[in-house]
Amino acid sequence: MSERILLVAPSWVGDAILSEPLIALLRDPYEDPIVDVLAPAWCAPVYARMRGVRRIIETTSGHGRFDWAVRKALARELRPNGYTRAFVLPNSWKSALIPWLARIPRRTGYRGEGRWGLVNDVRKLDRKALPRLVDRFVALAAQPGALVPFPPEPGLIPNAANRAAAMRALHLRLTKPVAILCPGAEYGPAKRWPPTHFAELAARFLGDGMQVWLVGSPNDSLAASSVLQAAGETARHMLDLTGRTDIGTAIDLLSVAKVVVSNDSGLMHAAAAVGAPLVALFGSSSPLYTPPISALAVVAKIDIACSPCFKRECPLKHFKCMRDLAPAGVYDLARDALQLARSDAMLDDTD
Repeated sequence: MSERILLVAPSWVGDAILSEPLIALLRDPYEDPIVDVLAPAWCAPVYARMRGVRRIIETTSGHGRFDWAVRKALARELRPNGYTRAFVLPNSWKSALIPWLARIPRRTGYRGEGRWGLVNDVRKLDRKALPRLVDRFVALAAQPGALVPFPPEPGLIPNAANRAAAMRALHLRLTKPVAILCPGAEYGPAKRWPPTHFAELAARFLGDGMQVWLVGSPNDSLAASSVLQAAGETARHMLDLTGRTDIGTAIDLLSVAKVVVSNDSGLMHAAAAVGAPLVALFGSSSPLYTPPISALAVVAKIDIACSPCFKRECPLKHFKCMRDLAPAGVYDLARDALQLARSDAMLDDTD
């Protein structure tokens, strides 16, 4: 008899994508999907593009809210599903409530804030042994103290029908190669490459005969507007799609890009997971913790003493980690990523 698993998902889109290798390992011994995912609404389209997910249950509790009655009612609805095990990926005690209330017998997760009893298969996190978030998620599939399996690359399956419909609705054409720029980052401005740098990079791509799309959420529209303003006359040759797609459609569109350049964000992980050639821009955050995991991804970063600081805004006010990351160097990395993708395609053709 196969297990019936409930996975309590992270709240960040990028972290949700990094949970896919865990689902892949749980799915591997079985023919049919066995994992149901409890996720916030904004992460549901991400899990809809993963193999091995049987059902997605959207949480209705707002971020940071207790909502005892809502959680209790949802747990009551989940009990008849007969889950044998839950994986609780966030570290908060609230995230462990529903599996406990749903009477799921084995509830696996790391030691977190005040959740003794709520999680009964408690793991102690060795941060040095598991520096990457993806490894920490995957380690939960192993028995305590066992060798942690090496995770596969996160993979998302674009919805081709949705992509085609979106391209018609947005009047998008693939008459020229597409370069997608992702100028936003939800966490804060310290993660965002300067608009002038994005504008200069866009001009280089346009000069190469590519078309340039700006992709992001409604919260990224201000960052995109700053890029267009910095681009001046060149802006009329760029297409701003920020705020015009949901996260699922953005993932689908990323899959047609010949190259993506993105800040450290959920879209960075999405681009890697759909196999797009990618340059990932890091400054205040660390590629040692949440790198893009793809053979076609390269990291652009400069080494200075204060990076990474993991702050929302530059505490020293100079923002050198991103300001000194020059567009010319990022452009060279983008060309390398394109060449690597072409080489991989040629190898696939010879198989």
